[in-house]
This record gives sequence, structure tokens and C-alpha cells, in this order.
Amino acid sequence: MTTEQSDATGGRADSDPAAATGDSASGAKPKATVRRRGRKKGATAGGASEATSTGPGDAPPPAAEVGRNGDRAEGAAAAETAATATAGGTGTVAGDAAEVAGTDGAARADDAARPNGKARTGRKARNRDKAGSSAKAGTGKAGTDETGTDKSGTDRAGTDKSGTDRAGTDKSGTDRAGTDTGTGESGPESRAEIDGEAAPGTAGKDGETGADGKDGDKPADPWTAFGPAPDPVLSRPRRVVRTVGRALVHEWTLAAVASLALAVLMTWPTLRYPRYTLPQDYWDPSLQSWQLAWSGHILLTDPAQLWNSNTFFPESGSFAFSDTLLGYAPAGMIGVGPEDALLRYNIMFVLAHALATFGAYALARQLGAGRIGGAVAGASYAYAPWLLAQAGHLHILSNGGIPLALAMLARGHGWSLRHGYRPRRRHAGWAFAGWLVAAWQLSLGFGIGLPFAYLLAGVVLVSAVVWFVRRRWVKRPFGWRLFLADLLGGLVFAAVGALLAVPYFKVAELHPNAARTLGEIQLYSPPASGFFTAPAESRIWGELHEGARAVLPWHPEMTLLPGFVLYALAAGGLFFSVWRVRHRLFLLAGVLLTMALAMGTRFLGGRFTYVPLFEHLPGWNGLRTPGRMMLWTTLLLGLLAAGAVTAFCARVRELAAERVPPWPGPWLRLATLVPLLLVVVEGLNVTPHPVAPQQPAVMRTVDGPMLVLPSSQNLDQPVMLWSTDRFQRMVNGGSGFTPNSQAQVRDATVSFPDFGSVDYLRRLGVKNVVVLRDRLGGTPWEGMLDRPVDGLGVTREEVGDAVVYRL
Repeated sequence: MTTEQSDATGGRADSDPAAATGDSASGAKPKATVRRRGRKKGATAGGASEATSTGPGDAPPPAAEVGRNGDRAEGAAAAETAATATAGGTGTVAGDAAEVAGTDGAARADDAARPNGKARTGRKARNRDKAGSSAKAGTGKAGTDETGTDKSGTDRAGTDKSGTDRAGTDKSGTDRAGTDTGTGESGPESRAEIDGEAAPGTAGKDGETGADGKDGDKPADPWTAFGPAPDPVLSRPRRVVRTVGRALVHEWTLAAVASLALAVLMTWPTLRYPRYTLPQDYWDPSLQSWQLAWSGHILLTDPAQLWNSNTFFPESGSFAFSDTLLGYAPAGMIGVGPEDALLRYNIMFVLAHALATFGAYALARQLGAGRIGGAVAGASYAYAPWLLAQAGHLHILSNGGIPLALAMLARGHGWSLRHGYRPRRRHAGWAFAGWLVAAWQLSLGFGIGLPFAYLLAGVVLVSAVVWFVRRRWVKRPFGWRLFLADLLGGLVFAAVGALLAVPYFKVAELHPNAARTLGEIQLYSPPASGFFTAPAESRIWGELHEGARAVLPWHPEMTLLPGFVLYALAAGGLFFSVWRVRHRLFLLAGVLLTMALAMGTRFLGGRFTYVPLFEHLPGWNGLRTPGRMMLWTTLLLGLLAAGAVTAFCARVRELAAERVPPWPGPWLRLATLVPLLLVVVEGLNVTPHPVAPQQPAVMRTVDGPMLVLPSSQNLDQPVMLWSTDRFQRMVNGGSGFTPNSQAQVRDATVSFPDFGSVDYLRRLGVKNVVVLRDRLGGTPWEGMLDRPVDGLGVTREEVGDAVVYRL
């Protein structure tokens, strides 16, 4: 081998494997000799250590990089040895030994291989090189060509395609002479030779065995103790367990669990006696308990009659007389009767608070807030003091789908308030899911769903205009998949809204008295002082604000305090926040606008705020309580507060980085939680949980159509709940308005039983009249049980505490 050939290998010129092991062509076993090791100065950091001896027991070391001089001989082919294949503990050398050009050439090659320039005195190796003879064995066919060089040729430059030294490697790649191609690590055969013994018996590529004819198992590689531990191969059950474990500790899982736990605590004692009590009162909650039960029952039995409920007989479309909570219909399919209806309502009451917390948290996180900032936004949105006055209105408390849908839509479009538009984060699936959640939120009722629908329509319109305007200057990719997701999702949302709106438009057409007037809007419009007044259900501010509530015309809808802590945090967020200044101003403008809308006609007479919406937007004239627009004010204030808290937590981390050791101390950690704790404490309540009236036994036996007396808006709502056993048709019902037919029945039956009232009920189709004896006191029907029924064709029967008149 020439000096140029040795330099091309980047290390020392290794002798022929047959010669290096002292084997002859006949396959004689070599004698182990004492090995001398030395560290080459020019070796790379990741390469294997090289032996400095070329004695019989040494194998060629792995290829190393170029020495310190960095020279590489041009056009050199380091084909010093022929390809060999070890085949057993006493395996013969496979392939023909390549002849070496001469003693001087071998010496120069040996000298060139040493980075420090010192020549080695491996004369025995050179002598063996001269005496080596060519022998064909295994799959190697190195041999020598006419010019005395091996058939790898100088044109191969001694390296394979990956740049690894191919010296001592046959064409089949079986014996790599201690070099793992592409990795630079020693192979198992070479490692065994380095330890002074031949490689154990392993079959060659062509299935040949060693000279001794014995096969053996490859021993464990001692060098693996210094390498990284291999990844364990998990079984299917263990993979499932690991996947489940990772899901359980994911941020969103922990957020959902924390939201649920907080909801149970903040609404306590709702779940203490869930089959018997209702939060705040038993009027509107009884109505909504019946709504949940009716939707589940009718969808299982006769879906075509969904809007024609068993109440308000003989009116049609009576299910659309108020917000329906139709999105909770799957829950209504479980259980039968009043007790199950109460249990269902109380569970959904708690879950509504949990979803509101989780939804606002998800929105704040998607927009760029930190975890604690997101928690502040979620808690302030779900447990604002003004919402305590709405504890009896599940359709108002069920608002968590609004921020959750907005978060999912923002996630699908790769947009956040803090980082702007990031095309690589687009995800069509999230966008479509956001539209589905928005449609579900709309199905819970138009009381808060209608403003949400108009908001989404406005956002889509503005975003489309801004997109096409900016596209002239900056390329902003959108993608067909995301476009189709938005198109299909928007169509689903619009279809759900249209299908739900049709029954309400029919009701408005058939019952003109159902429409709201500006006079009613004025009656429910709160003054500016309402934004700083808490309801009586607030544990912190309830008693302190008793005087302020006394001057409000209708304080249940006018005590709109979102929380003094939230006000303070949002004000701080205007000056110290992770949001950009323009975004803070945008959120502030949204807060002021929604406050003006919440004041109804109290703000400049509503001429520039609420009245135009009332007169021109379809469906807006069905909203009689402007104060519920405070929901949007609370959400925007929560986002401002989240920006401030996130900036505060970032500052705490900066201070912690200056400490030794660099982590926050207990007081700094506690300081980051103070805003969240204050928001939660301000949301504590003293909401009453009265026991719901028990169902009379007669309600389980009497058939319809029926009329239960006495009858009024509040008295009829528990009667609706009692009908959840059989859903018999009844004249009774309570909603946001009183149909004319129901009012006429109440007027006609004040003198019941007499000829006129009995005849009127028969023509109406009523078959039975149930009189609840214990509820007659103080009503127009108080003395009816003393009237005779002779000559009326009516039979009278007492069933428990009730009296049944069969017409």
C-alpha cells in the first residue's frame, strides 16, 4: 500500500486480516499475543479508540477521521485487505488476501496512518504480508489484479457511498473488519479479535461454517455496557396504560377535572339532595326540569311532535313558548318521573358551571394567556356575582359553549391574540368542531344564543374583508380543507339556527302578545349603578348592597356586578399585560359597547345602541332583558385580566431566575395565585335550595286532557314537572308569556263547577279537572269545593288530597 492510499483512509493502514491474525491459506488457528493499546491524538471525539499494535491478536480498528494535518491524498484507494468473513470460533479467513506492493510501501502506509508522523515497527506484519497467499473462501473475492492492487481499485478511493472506510470489507458487506458502515462503530467480529481471540462461529452470508466445522452462538458484546440502553418493547396492554396515563396528566384533562371540582364546590349544596331540592326557587327550575324531560321523552317516542308539547292544551307549538334547552335532550332520555327530572336538572346545573369555566379557560389559553391567567378568565366568567341572580335560569347559565366555540375556531384558523395568524397551526378539524359547538350552544336557547349568532356572522364578514384586503400585500395561505371546514360548519350552524327559528316565528305570528315592546325593555333596563351592585345571593356583597338593590325597579335583572376584583385586574391589564396595546384598546371598546347595550334604553334612550337592534335585527325583539348582555362584558373583562395576570406571572419567573437556586420561593408562588383566589372568593354564594313540591298521587293516575286548579304562571310550573311520569295533555303551562286561550280558561273556570264553565271545558276538549285542596287558599278558586255538581253531568272523586271532576 502506498502512502497516498493510507492517507485516504483517514487512519492507519491496516494489514490483511489473514496476515494480521497469523492465518495461512490452510486455515490454521492463530496464537493470541499480548496486545498493546494507545490513544491516537488525532481521533475524533465520537470515534472508537484505536490500538497501536499490529500483533497477531489485533484486528483492524474502526475508521477514524483525518489526522491533525487534515491532508487527504487525492485519488488514493485504501484497499489494503481483501474482504473476509468470519464463520465460527475457529472460522477461516474468507476471501483472497490482497498482495501488498512491497515492504517499503507497507511501511510508508503505516507511517502515513499515524497522525503524529511516527513510523511503527510492525516488521512481523510486513513479513506476513509478503508471505500471505491468496485463498478463496466464503463470499469474498478480493484477489489481486495485474497491477498488484486489489479489485476494489483506486477509483473507489477506499470509501463507500456513506464516506466510511471500506478497508478490510468484502463486497458482500459480511465482514466489515471492525467497521460498521455509516456509523464508525466496531463490528462484533472485530471486537472479538481486539480482545485477542477469533470471532465466534457464525455463519457467513452464504451459510458456510468455519474450518473446524462447528457453529456457535455470538457472545454478548461487552461494549454495549457503555452505550445507551435500548428502548423497551412494550406489550399492547402496557402501551394502552401509557397512553391513558399521558392523557390523564394532559393540561386539558386537568383543566376539565379542576373545572368540574370547582363547580361542585361553588354550587354546593346543589348535589347534596339532588332529587328533592332546586337552586334559588322551584318555579323556573321546575319549568326547565320539565323541558329537559320532555325533549328526551318525545325524541324517543314521537320526534315529529317535538314542538307540540303536552302543556298549554290545545295550543300547538307550545314547546317554543320559551327557550327550550334542546341541546340537553340526550340527558332527558335517561330516567322517568319528577325525581329523575330534578336529579337531571341539578346535574346539568353543575355541569353548566364547569363548562363555562373550561370554555373561558380554553379561550384565554388559545389567545395566548398563561395557565393561571386562563384560570382567572374561566373562574371570573362562570362565577361572576351578577350570575348568582340567574341561578334559576339554566338557559342563561348554560353559556360555556360560547367561549369554547370561539377557542376552537381560533385554534382551527391558527390565530391567537398574542401571536397573530400562524398558518402552520391551522387545523380544519378544530374549525369544524368549533362550528358544531356553536350550533349546540344555539340549540340551548336564543336568549343568549341570538347575540352569539350575530357576533359570529359579524366576525366572518369582517375577517373575510380583511383577508382579501391584506392579500394584495402579504400572502396569507388559507387552504381548501380549512375553507371546506368553514363552509360546511357554517352551513350546519345556519341550518340549526333556521330550523330552530321557524317554530318561534310561527309562535310570534299566532301570538302577537308574545312580542316584546320598548316599554317592557325600558322596565328591565338597568341604570349605571347596577354595574356596581351585587345580588342578594352574593356571600361577600349581598348584605352590604341591600340598600343599593332597594332603589332598583327590578333588581333580579339589574344587579350586574361582575366583581370588583375583576374590575381591578382588568384595569391593570390596560397598562401591564401580555396583549399588545391595540388589542387592549379593542377589548376595552368591547367592554364599553356591551355595557351600553346591557343598559338598554337607559343609555341615551337606547337610540344609538339597543333600539336599532331591537327594530331591525330579526328576533331581537324577543329579548326583553338587556342586562343579560353583561355576559359579554364579563368575558371581555376576563380576557383583560388574563393578560395582566400572565404578565405578572412572567415577571415572577424573571425574578426567580435571579435567585440561587433559580426557582420561585413559596411566597412568590403564592403571589401568582392570589388573583385567582380573590376571584373565586368573590363568587361565593348563599343561594337558597328549597325543596320542590312533591307530586300528588292523582297526577300518576288521571288521564288527559286535563286542567289542574288553581292555575297561574308560577303555580303551573310545578304542575308541568309533575306530568313527567306520563306526559298527559294539560291546559296548564308556564312560559315567558300567557297565551290568550289559557287566560280565557282561567277566567272561565273561576266559577267552576257551574254550567257555563263545564260547557266551555267540554267544547275545549278537557275531560278531567283536578283540584289541589292544599293550594286553593288565597286564590280565586278558594271556595269551589263547596259548590254542588247536581245536574251538570259531572262526577266527583276524592284521590288523596285532590278532588277529581270527570266531565
